[in-house]
Amino acid sequence: MSEKKYGILLANLGTPDAPTTSAVKRYLAEFLSDSRVIDVPRIIWKPILHGAILPLRSSKVAKLYQSIWLDGGSPLLVYSLRQKEKLAQCFPSIPVEIGMSYGSPSIKSAVDSLIGQNVTDLVVLPLYPQYSCTTTAAVYDAVTRVFQGMRTIPSLHFIRSYATHPAYIQALVASIEESFAQHGEPDRLVLSFHGIPQRYCNTGDIYQQECEKTAERLRAALNFPSERVLLTYQSRFGREPWLMPYMDKTMHELPAQGVKSVQVICPGFSVDCLETLEEISEQNKEFFIGSGGESYHYIPALNDSQKSIDMLKTIINDENINIDGLN
Repeated sequence: MSEKKYGILLANLGTPDAPTTSAVKRYLAEFLSDSRVIDVPRIIWKPILHGAILPLRSSKVAKLYQSIWLDGGSPLLVYSLRQKEKLAQCFPSIPVEIGMSYGSPSIKSAVDSLIGQNVTDLVVLPLYPQYSCTTTAAVYDAVTRVFQGMRTIPSLHFIRSYATHPAYIQALVASIEESFAQHGEPDRLVLSFHGIPQRYCNTGDIYQQECEKTAERLRAALNFPSERVLLTYQSRFGREPWLMPYMDKTMHELPAQGVKSVQVICPGFSVDCLETLEEISEQNKEFFIGSGGESYHYIPALNDSQKSIDMLKTIINDENINIDGLN
């Protein structure tokens, strides 16, 4: 029997190559063309996407990216690459790659690189703590597309989610406690998860259940009144109902309820990106302060912190796949 060689693929959503209208348009076209993300029939959706959405949104989104862009690229890419590099240091004999569902580096390029290094057993860890057909399943689709046409494919160890994993919950708790120590305890701690259409959950997506489980475990683990921990959903798009309560509406309403201070964490984001750094850290702060709130602090994503790397290592170890050197 031939000797096994493991490889690790970290997967995330993706990002434009540059904060320009043309680059954003290419990225959005790929992202919003995935039927996992938008399940409207192509014959209806394609004219809307290319005739209205891309021409109208690309320049606006490019300006938002310009406000958060780092020297090494978008924050999502920069932090993801750092995660890959630090995780590779934990497993010096095992190749580690990062691949994006949309944009570069692609999942195909990452899997091809691992296959080129003679990997026989592929560990895939989508960096989405909560499963959704719009994110995690899209990673699975992309990975299996790479296998099409191969004479021999590697064994696949696909980590579907880690919404309640103790290492993940404890990493979040540590971040929250650090923020409380720095800024004091807020009137409300707000957990903001990325939204998806309510219809997706009604027809089988377990995402909402996973978000609620994460919130439940966090409430239990924190030394903070559970009734002061709120769950919200952000980033809705289009006209149909999305998961509620909506983050922006909540920020408008809380001050009228006597809430003067909030701290916000986005547990569904493994690294900071446009949705956290611009929408949550800036836009929703304006909504809260503009409605009469006094103190608003965003708690950064785990990014490439040591607690993040330790968490990823533990999650992979706990798959019990007997990778030499992992324990």
